[in-house]
Amino acid sequence: MWLFNSSVGKKVIMSVSGLGLVLFLLFHMSMNLVAIFSTEGYNMICEFLGANWYALVGTAGLAALVLVHLVYAFVLTLQNRKARGSQRYAVVEKPKSVEWASQNMLALGIVVILGLGLHLFNFWAKMQLPEVLHMMGMHVEPVVMENVANGSGYIASTFSCPVYAILYIVWLAALWFHLTHGFWSAIQTLGTNNKVWFNRVKVFGNVFVTIIILGFLAVVVAGYFGLGALGQIEVAAPAACCTPCC
Repeated sequence: MWLFNSSVGKKVIMSVSGLGLVLFLLFHMSMNLVAIFSTEGYNMICEFLGANWYALVGTAGLAALVLVHLVYAFVLTLQNRKARGSQRYAVVEKPKSVEWASQNMLALGIVVILGLGLHLFNFWAKMQLPEVLHMMGMHVEPVVMENVANGSGYIASTFSCPVYAILYIVWLAALWFHLTHGFWSAIQTLGTNNKVWFNRVKVFGNVFVTIIILGFLAVVVAGYFGLGALGQIEVAAPAACCTPCC
């Protein structure tokens, strides 16, 4: 089937999976912003999106999108390098403003994956994972189960650590470069090649991605400086920062 065997088909799969992940980032960013204004409201959202069947299905679907996007990204990168040296994306025209990102998509992608691993460690492993283990009949400490929906507390404690705050900022910067290039590349792959409309979509994509990244950045900054509702959370110094940070 051409969708899986041809280079164009593989690019379509990577483009669709990438756009799906962008939509998830928009939802996740919007949800996280609630923590700045209401820790109770944010914790209610976290409880709603705990280990319920719809949350688990969504998590599984999200993991599948990430896996598909990652696998096809590596496959296409290897194919492009083999066929055209260091050129990684076969496009008709490369906007100068994203030339650097275009040439370093693999490196940016690796940073994004590493940042995702850190994010899963800091939040998912302390929130949804304990609930899943508990549902499977495995022992989970009661204090852990009591805090699985305390998302605002985890935000405050994580980002009060300067090392974590810096790592997340680096991650978000890499994600911005990755998404700004990936957005217009996906739109072009899916058929928008008209120069006028392509330029308009490119501008829209850059603004759209920038808003998403700024939203995530606002949560990091609010957590670090204790702004808004997050400033009302008391964070003990030993718990606020992992041992290597302090």
